Amino acid sequence: MINIGIIGGSGYTAGELIRILMYHPNAKIDFVYSTTNSGKPLSIAHHDLLGDIEMNFTDTVNPNVNVVFLCLGHGKSKAFLEQNQFANHTKIIDLGNDFRLTKDKVFDGKSFVYGLPELNKSAIKNAQFIANPGCFATAIQLALLPLANNELLTTDVHINATTGSTGAGVTPSETTHFSWRSNNMSHYKAFEHQHLGEINQSVNQLQADYTNELIFVPNRGDFARGIFATLYTTIEESLEDVVAKYEAFYKDQPFVTVTTTGINMKQVVQTNKCIISLMKKGNRLLITSVIDNLTKGASGQAIQNMNLLFGLDETTGLHLKPSGF
Repeated sequence: MINIGIIGGSGYTAGELIRILMYHPNAKIDFVYSTTNSGKPLSIAHHDLLGDIEMNFTDTVNPNVNVVFLCLGHGKSKAFLEQNQFANHTKIIDLGNDFRLTKDKVFDGKSFVYGLPELNKSAIKNAQFIANPGCFATAIQLALLPLANNELLTTDVHINATTGSTGAGVTPSETTHFSWRSNNMSHYKAFEHQHLGEINQSVNQLQADYTNELIFVPNRGDFARGIFATLYTTIEESLEDVVAKYEAFYKDQPFVTVTTTGINMKQVVQTNKCIISLMKKGNRLLITSVIDNLTKGASGQAIQNMNLLFGLDETTGLHLKPSGF
């Protein structure tokens, strides 16, 4: 069994990790660390766990676990690792943004691999430290990487993506409480979202000469979880040729499905799936990408990475039912 520790256990991503790992055939949760809820049952923060798991939060870290998931706020993982040492064999999967960029990947002698399995699967299998991708970054990269792999990106890409309120974290804020969010919509961080760095980095990993702009407008949606992303750019190849290239790129990727039919977000919510829909009008290619921001966009992908780190089938424990009808 893989002995697991979770740091920052009160948040949404930690709750999702617990829900999936409880039923993972090769996983055992050793501890869930939370300074705010130490000594209290997990169900105090994650209400749906009531009756499913008898475990309390702790303020004590077991440094000898096989793998630790860092579910801390962005910028806080480095500080935690500076103050807490783990055994030499312990693998670390960071769900924050501290180590995603190449310039930040080496820390205290540890070299983090960017954990997008559809891009870096071989490197992940041989890694010890993983920087789990961002949620918007996952949806957008999966939409673009087949084009970059075939050097078909030649102009700007326009991106509009809407995420659920859980993407902003569990701590209430002005734009996440019910009165503001309900029956409302807004954009934020237009053209400068922090995920653009990792998206551009991965695109250039496959198409080094791409220097055009990814023009990204993120939106806050009036729903709890999920990401619905639409991207368009110009391309001369026929739709049939583009579809064939996407299907070839994702041939051995069990969580990505390519289609030319219309798609909706509930097809993937509460799963580790990404569905990509392709359509073309004239020389404009429209790519629609849907994921769950907490699963494929965070905790599910982290467990997919854990499976790869420990030599398991990457789908282990991740056969999840979507919320769709």
